[in-house]
Amino acid sequence: MVDKHTNQPGSLPESETPKREEVRQTRNDRFEVRKKENSLIRKIVFSIIFIVSLLVLIIGVVGYNYINTALKPLNPEESELHEVEIPLGTSTSGIAEILEEKGIIKDGTVFSYYMKTKSVPEFKAGFYQVSPAMDLDDIIEVLEEGGTATPVSEDYKILVREGATVKEIAAEFAAKTDFTEKEFLDAINNETFIDSLIAEYPNTITEAVKNEEILYKLEGYIFPATYDYMSTYEPEDMIEVMVQKTDEVLKTYQEKIKASGYTVHEILTLASLVEKEGIAYEDRQMIADVFFNRLEDDMALQSDISLLYALDKHTEYVTIADTEVDSPYNLYINKGFGPGPFDNPSEQAIQATLNPIDGDYLYFLADLETGEVYFSETYEQHLEYQDLYIQEPTEE
Repeated sequence: MVDKHTNQPGSLPESETPKREEVRQTRNDRFEVRKKENSLIRKIVFSIIFIVSLLVLIIGVVGYNYINTALKPLNPEESELHEVEIPLGTSTSGIAEILEEKGIIKDGTVFSYYMKTKSVPEFKAGFYQVSPAMDLDDIIEVLEEGGTATPVSEDYKILVREGATVKEIAAEFAAKTDFTEKEFLDAINNETFIDSLIAEYPNTITEAVKNEEILYKLEGYIFPATYDYMSTYEPEDMIEVMVQKTDEVLKTYQEKIKASGYTVHEILTLASLVEKEGIAYEDRQMIADVFFNRLEDDMALQSDISLLYALDKHTEYVTIADTEVDSPYNLYINKGFGPGPFDNPSEQAIQATLNPIDGDYLYFLADLETGEVYFSETYEQHLEYQDLYIQEPTEE
């Protein structure tokens, strides 16, 4: 007898039912796999898009900052002029390359494109005076004005030697320009000019330079270097370039000066003594320490350099009479620093003054024949060294 419910025509046998379930499961598994693959692909695509977008953003920001920097002065603190020659027939890109090689601009390519956006005409060949402190517009303006047919003469270079006094600098300035020593010295002491420098360089030039006892207000503030003199300069222009250089150098030491407990004016004053009292850096460090020790013990510095400045003379030896000269610059009879610097010290002398070698010495002297410096803690020992190493000049 046939069961009509289980063996109807057209229906699958019971053994076929699991297979159909397997097929359905396989199809579902494939769908899940495909779904996971699609999800993974989307994640990869989104990750790539995110990374590419991030890279584009980073490149854009870096590029913008780089170009923005390239448009600004390469070194706002370096005002010294540099001579650049533009040969005949040099292209815009060639000029940009020359300026980059000379350290005037950051990027020649940026400068070249910038000139194109400004529709700048071709420049004339010649010698130009430019500075890393100039921005691109300033440089373009100089180039548009045209250069000189020949290099700037060495006669227009002002040399300030290490340890030179303002009077010596004035003589150098007068020898290389149409101005007199008096005009240079008058500018050095011009009250209105001094006030403008105090306003412009407050961390370097202070009210201390206006002390009425100071002979030359900017003594000590003229940095030793070689300066280019432009025919359009007045004495004040040249002096400000020199003061600006001092301000630039002292920025490195501002924190050290503050930590010392002394003012810029006092440090420059000591450095001006250290400059001429010693030659070797280590000797200068020890000499600086002697001065600090004497100041702390309320002793007069008794530097021969102060006497020579007060007497306005150059000699290897000073006499007892010299030590009694009536001058605020005489540090034999006046305690403390005196009115101000005695010359214009080098950076090394400033460094030595700010980095003294700690000791207990209160005296020193130098053998003028060998250059050897002898230090002593007591006056008795100092006198012994005097007998051994100081040869008094004989009178003829």
